[in-house]
Amino acid sequence: MSYLEYSVKSAPTGLRKFLYFNWPLTLLLIAVASTGFLMLYSVAGGGFDPWSAAQMKRFGLGLVLMFIIGMVPAWFWRNTAGVAYLIALVLLVAVELFGTVGMGAQRWIDLGFMRLQPSELMKITLVMLLASYYDWLPAKRVSHPVWVFVPVLIILVPTVLVLKQPDLGTALLLIASGGVVMFIAGVHWSYFAAVIATGVGLVTAVFKSRGTGWQLLKDYQYKRIDTFLDPSSDPLGAGYHITQSKIALGSGGWTGRGFMQGTQSRLNFLPEKHTDFIFTTLAEEFGFIGGVTLLGLYALILVFCFVSAMSNKDRFSSLMTFGLASTFFFFFAVNMSMVMGLAPVVGVPLPLVSYGGSAMLVLMVGFGLIQSAHVHRPR
Repeated sequence: MSYLEYSVKSAPTGLRKFLYFNWPLTLLLIAVASTGFLMLYSVAGGGFDPWSAAQMKRFGLGLVLMFIIGMVPAWFWRNTAGVAYLIALVLLVAVELFGTVGMGAQRWIDLGFMRLQPSELMKITLVMLLASYYDWLPAKRVSHPVWVFVPVLIILVPTVLVLKQPDLGTALLLIASGGVVMFIAGVHWSYFAAVIATGVGLVTAVFKSRGTGWQLLKDYQYKRIDTFLDPSSDPLGAGYHITQSKIALGSGGWTGRGFMQGTQSRLNFLPEKHTDFIFTTLAEEFGFIGGVTLLGLYALILVFCFVSAMSNKDRFSSLMTFGLASTFFFFFAVNMSMVMGLAPVVGVPLPLVSYGGSAMLVLMVGFGLIQSAHVHRPR
């Protein structure tokens, strides 16, 4: 009996599916999102508008989507992974042709009721397609050069489109998430060594190309690198964001200044306080303990995802769960590193906490897929 036949005959139905949901994971997601609502209420000066109320509605919609997607058998998502990837790819091309420009970048499509960021959708569909590909591919072919080239191409095409927007942070996340799926699938380590060597060469080329006719990055991206290496070189210009962020982080101490008592955010010294730099607001108001608590919630989410992936005997479901959980990890790891000055500012939001529509809904869709894999795993 094939796995598909087994899945159809033994799949849980109705109430049993609902009971099979990964409820600890669901409660952790609600806890993290509630932290976001609280911080958005604070940065608005003690009001649900304009950010907290809208974020609650989006999370509520995302929670409904998660349950709906979780009820659908995992084999359905495996069979539709290619179509989902192509739709996301077409949307990325559409952004290039007639996308909406915001803050110097062309990343969105205006749908009227919301602005869709297709690169967020690509983070999910890329993992789905790679998991489907390695589920189909026999294990003995995984490290063959011809069969390694296919997933590399699947990763590079959207990465190039995202870089043109430009969105360096998302492009790096696509490469990292795709690499994790390939590694877990069993691709030989020598390929990754070659990629690392190529990355070192590319970084060298990026610095060498500065100021030439073949400059590889935009001027503002070079400024971000300069700011990362020496924020004090331009404290009122390019280094302003990270300088104010460090002040807010340091002023929080162990226990913080108290809810709605953060001077950096309340007096508008902290830029993008409701999006990319919301973690510094939390650290200023709730201190080291608050920051570590949020990090602990994130870590527990990863633990439940990885345990689910390792216990799943279906290769597609296991790879997809590992890939999506890794994408979630890169989200918060890059954001926290960025606001602490450990990584360049690349515009990656803090998952489920930062204000944003596309990122919130796509994340919940991703967790819906993880729930689908968990609910319908072979028992």
